[in-house]
Amino acid sequence: MNKFYITVFLVTFTITGFFCGCTKNGNGDKNGGQYIVDMAGRKVWVPENVERIVCKGPGTLRLITYLQATDKVVGIEGGFEKKSVNGRPYRIAHEELTALPTIGTAGPSPQADSEAVLQVRPDVVFISYAEGRIVKNLQDRTEIPVVVLDPGPLGELDSNSVFQSLELAGKILGKSKRAQKVIDFIKGIESELKQRVKNIPEQNKPSVYVGGLGYKGSHGITSTQTDYPGFKLLAVYNVAGKLKQQSHISVSKEKLLQWNPDVIFIDGGGLELVLTDYQKSPKFYKSLKAVENNRVYVLLPYNFYTTNIGTALANYFYIGKVLYGSVFEDVNPAEKANMIYSFLVGTGVFEQMEKDYSGFKKLNLLEIQHGEN
Repeated sequence: MNKFYITVFLVTFTITGFFCGCTKNGNGDKNGGQYIVDMAGRKVWVPENVERIVCKGPGTLRLITYLQATDKVVGIEGGFEKKSVNGRPYRIAHEELTALPTIGTAGPSPQADSEAVLQVRPDVVFISYAEGRIVKNLQDRTEIPVVVLDPGPLGELDSNSVFQSLELAGKILGKSKRAQKVIDFIKGIESELKQRVKNIPEQNKPSVYVGGLGYKGSHGITSTQTDYPGFKLLAVYNVAGKLKQQSHISVSKEKLLQWNPDVIFIDGGGLELVLTDYQKSPKFYKSLKAVENNRVYVLLPYNFYTTNIGTALANYFYIGKVLYGSVFEDVNPAEKANMIYSFLVGTGVFEQMEKDYSGFKKLNLLEIQHGEN
């Protein structure tokens, strides 16, 4: 063969091989794909058309549900996430996800179950609350893009983190328009709540406490939050806000007696623990002004596998109705809850949540039989 043609062939082969090599990244062809920066600041390549995904860690599947992308989910975490739908509207609305293969166990610190993930062949893995080494190991072992989302701090409603995660996942899944609709919807609810209470005089605001809040499990009446988001939005006088600690705390019963709030709300996730404690210590509860005046109310549990945003927003309307009835006169909390759930997860699930947790009801402890202590 002529030396000229041999040289041309070798150069062409080398260049072609170089560019072909540059289009690969473990999971396939980069043509048409994109680099994104995830919520952990990692630069990750993802394919253009993502049709198969899995979600690991608290709040991740919930965000994907808000994006109306559950049809792309090909595996689900085991444990409570697969076996039960209780307390989590996104699972109540999508029981079909239960039939999917298991990709590891649900929990606050997801571990990299690479073999289980590989078996369902996702195009992308979404993950939250995972250590950097776990994320890296999962991506290295599977050669599948792993994208970190951030649903916000456990037990809190961090809108900025949620919005950024929705935008990121929306971009990857071709759901950017839906992501923006969800963001606008949440902002609209928050704006409406603030608008309703903006002219309420300070002297008309009762002192309020919320107890029984879930945080990595269920807790009793002493479990509260110094910066409870609903109280902040509604400009409520939160007695626990006096404390310097931020976010979730457990206070003493003596401190609660000292505060002696006008109104007490109980998170439905901790209701059974509160009722059990009442049987053991009725004198403590009867010493509380809110109990004596029958001003104790039950909320829906919003913190289950991190914050269920729809439930949190629904609770805020109920709180507003209880505290400031005149400016929430047109609001039916149950109907409002179903409207919120329908938009976020695809169907109204308030009736099931109410059945499971006795939410949006007054709790008259004085009518309950108890011991003598």
